[in-house]
Amino acid sequence: MHEIITLQLGQRANYLATHFWNLQESYFTYGNEGESPIDHDVHFRPGVGADGNETYTPRTLIYDLKGGFGTLRKYNALYELSEDLTPGHGLWDGKEVIQQQAVIPLSDYQKNLDEGLPAPPLSPETVRYWSDYNRLFYHPRSIVQLNDYELNSRTMPFEDWSVGEDLFNDLDKEHDLLDRDARPFAEECDQLRALQIFTGSDDAWGGFSSKYVDRLRDEYGKKAIWVWAIEGVSKQVQHKRDMNKARTICNISPQSSLYTPIKDPLSHVPSSIHFYPHSQWQSSALICSAVETATLPSRLRPYHDFESSLAGDDGIHNIFELQSTIISSEAKEDELSKVQKEYDLDFTYDSPKGNKSHIFNQVQVRRGVDDAREGDSSGKDLSMLRRERAFNSEPSIQSFCTSLQFPILDSFPRDMFPVTEPEGKINVLATLTASSRTAEEIKGMETGAGRIIGIDERETIVNGLGDIRETYETGWTSDLEFDDD
Repeated sequence: MHEIITLQLGQRANYLATHFWNLQESYFTYGNEGESPIDHDVHFRPGVGADGNETYTPRTLIYDLKGGFGTLRKYNALYELSEDLTPGHGLWDGKEVIQQQAVIPLSDYQKNLDEGLPAPPLSPETVRYWSDYNRLFYHPRSIVQLNDYELNSRTMPFEDWSVGEDLFNDLDKEHDLLDRDARPFAEECDQLRALQIFTGSDDAWGGFSSKYVDRLRDEYGKKAIWVWAIEGVSKQVQHKRDMNKARTICNISPQSSLYTPIKDPLSHVPSSIHFYPHSQWQSSALICSAVETATLPSRLRPYHDFESSLAGDDGIHNIFELQSTIISSEAKEDELSKVQKEYDLDFTYDSPKGNKSHIFNQVQVRRGVDDAREGDSSGKDLSMLRRERAFNSEPSIQSFCTSLQFPILDSFPRDMFPVTEPEGKINVLATLTASSRTAEEIKGMETGAGRIIGIDERETIVNGLGDIRETYETGWTSDLEFDDD
């Protein structure tokens, strides 16, 4: 078994991850439906509920600020509190004044789920929190509320990168977050394969996640760490966000196996996709259609060596662009092994499409295409193929295909994609691409950091960004490029 532990850090990360988990739940099969093509043990953990029955819950840690969980309870129908909730009268015999925060009413969607009724349509107006469209039960250990800060607070906004860094240091000093939160999930794994992190990168969550990744890398050595770094758009504080983003990529990307910047919301969406950019529910659903597709090989049966595909031929490019396209079921045979440069949705960069960029490595995942071939099928020795591609300045490419389509669930925006009915399905091509476009983006960050970041950390950030940029410049070579190991 090759398990993956997920960490969800912050409100935007939880919007995206909720869509991800709803999709994983939809792949379960029951009765005579046959075996699912998805290996559920990768992301789900067995357990025992309060009533002694077996449970199956996501192997995830959900961090959010006070007020960020909406109607989601730490204890649910699977894990109800068994102890008496009435406070005792041991050391204090005086009068007690109990103040309780107003209870947030369940959404109609959640009420119908609880009662086993058909779910009503969701809309940007009816989705107040990410928990409003959540379809799963989580283990109580998965819910971690950070009470030091409140969601959307104006007096103590959770925006500065250093605030998140300080918060992690304070909590870690008090509790040892890895021991308290992550280690119990890791110890349940037979063979921990990767740590997947959804996080904001341009606010205080960037500082929090940077410290978290430091601790994870120290603890779990060479385990793969996949980071989906979500970047917002705000004209009022864009300079601050840009510098937070620069700090995050400088600190996290060198320690990651995959680091993917994701813009939320997208600025360019084709007219065939109905999209309301001011709804986090909708924007995260669009992102999830690409993220969930791109990572599909990591949980498909039979097991594919997804980590090797990400490493490419040289193993030195770990910052990836995320792109996707809605495709027809009649994919051309010769398209399955070609580098893709044309796509409908670019989730990473606003710069022009990468027709002139140099691609170092690309991982393609096509769903809805009935072809099980993967990557190079010429039968040549892998080390010889790497040498030939390097000599010819050709990119490394791996293609995964599956007949499993992307399902449009009732928790998903129903009119976003061109499908005729709820619970419809679409065919998706998603790519993870390491290219020279990253060098251009990092160069812009360097320039901004040199002007804005304080002198005490300016040199460290600018030099760190410069080292990253050089790796993605065309013509840059490494002694590791011809290492057959």
